[in-house]
Amino acid sequence: MYPFQLAVEAAGKGNFVSSMSAPLLIGIDAGTSVIKAVAFTGDGEQVAVMGVPNSYVALPDGGVEQDMTRTWSDVVRVVQQLAEVVPNLKSRVAAVSVTGQGDGLWLVDRNGEPVAPAWLWLDARAASIVEEFTGSTDYDAHYARTGTGVNVCQMSVQLAWMSRHRPEVLARATHAFHCKDWIYFKLTGQRATDPSEGNFTFGNFKTRNYTPDILDHLGASPAKVLLTPMVDGTHECAHITGAAAAATGLLAGTPVCLGYVDVLCTGLGGGLYDPTGQSGCTIVGSTGMHMRLQTDVDRVRLNPEKSGYTMAFPAPGMVAQIQSNMASTLNIDWLLDLARGILSERGAMVERGDLLAGIDEKIMRRDAAKLIYHPYISKAGERGPFMEPAARAMFMGLDASANYYDMMRAVIEGLGFAARDCYLAMGELPKEIRLTGGAAKSSALRQIFASILNTPVRRVAREEAGAAGATMIAAVQQGMYADMDACAASWVEPHFEDVTKPEANFVKTYDKAFETYIEARKAMRPIWRRQAGVKA
Repeated sequence: MYPFQLAVEAAGKGNFVSSMSAPLLIGIDAGTSVIKAVAFTGDGEQVAVMGVPNSYVALPDGGVEQDMTRTWSDVVRVVQQLAEVVPNLKSRVAAVSVTGQGDGLWLVDRNGEPVAPAWLWLDARAASIVEEFTGSTDYDAHYARTGTGVNVCQMSVQLAWMSRHRPEVLARATHAFHCKDWIYFKLTGQRATDPSEGNFTFGNFKTRNYTPDILDHLGASPAKVLLTPMVDGTHECAHITGAAAAATGLLAGTPVCLGYVDVLCTGLGGGLYDPTGQSGCTIVGSTGMHMRLQTDVDRVRLNPEKSGYTMAFPAPGMVAQIQSNMASTLNIDWLLDLARGILSERGAMVERGDLLAGIDEKIMRRDAAKLIYHPYISKAGERGPFMEPAARAMFMGLDASANYYDMMRAVIEGLGFAARDCYLAMGELPKEIRLTGGAAKSSALRQIFASILNTPVRRVAREEAGAAGATMIAAVQQGMYADMDACAASWVEPHFEDVTKPEANFVKTYDKAFETYIEARKAMRPIWRRQAGVKA
């Protein structure tokens, strides 16, 4: 069982009073690793969280699939578990909101039954289709329209692969969902997707309307009929059906809002919302997500690499620009596991947490930018701000004086350089960066990021930012707040920690090192490709 926390509801906040009958909101966050249900008070205090590990199957041909029926059963399970620890839950729920892992392909038939296992965003079977399309004359127009680079995780290319190789599966399907859309459907019977996933894959970020021309160019025009209507959860809700109520234990008729994709909900709950458009938000997780809010679509800056995402944001007229480096804390995990492996051969069994104890102080004693590290440790290469499947991690500047802590500092600096690389692809560096994700707890990481980005950073101490962001959408839709500005003031701002300012002694060093970092990664591109050819 995923460890849950149960907190006493705080009295005297807003219009909500602590009691066994005070209204609650539930956020469901169906991630790649864990499926969670989180209960919040109307003013954003987390009451309890329950979760179960998610699982999927990796296939020899590059496929990665998930059982749709089991996913729904897991959602039912965590909601039932939530009811076991929160008194009178079903009678107190004012609304439920749903978010989940992005991209992928979840197909259902006219009866709402799965026609095949879900394809996840990790699925690589459509890689050759992506390479073909991104090298075609049609790609420029698609990128200009969606503001989003095409990559192998997206529904569009997965539908194209399916139409070429498994047309009999598509013939049985009537609707194509994403993960959260499937859960929303099981709760409400409504077939829909949200404006973020609908637009960055098939739409126009300026109009928020479908323009699925990419399926024509991919030879999959018939698949257009599978696209569902886009529903904005900040304005519309559906209601729990009798069947879903019987399964979950919630009351039939309870409002359900379709949240935006999980990365946007995590950004919303983690401090991305800023009506001035001056702040950025970085999620330091397994992958690194770097987001900035554009208060007007005309301020969107598209880059020559034709990479990144432009997503409709749950506030009027706003869009989020996102650049994502494929591996963030996975680089730290790799270096920790190298040490663990060596120690285990000597009979010393240690966990990653054991090696992290006191590490902030140790790495901050080492010289800044003594080594330069490019954090492309993923076998899938890199996708932000440049797309290169052959990209691989590397250290520069190693000599006999370098020790383990020099390497660890370089890895964290590499994540900072990757963040700067991503932000610059979207325009000027933000005036402040809000950090969320587990690694943001590291004071050394916050200081290094602030100095590399030469901008203040601030951690947002919200443990379940994704579920919180989804639930904020329901709070606005239900009229608990006049708008997202008022909701963020209550749900997010109280969780801001103190600012970490750039260290002047580091800034100049990091500016020079960043120039080397960029020059090296550009020079390495043909070498990475040759190396990939040798391995093949």
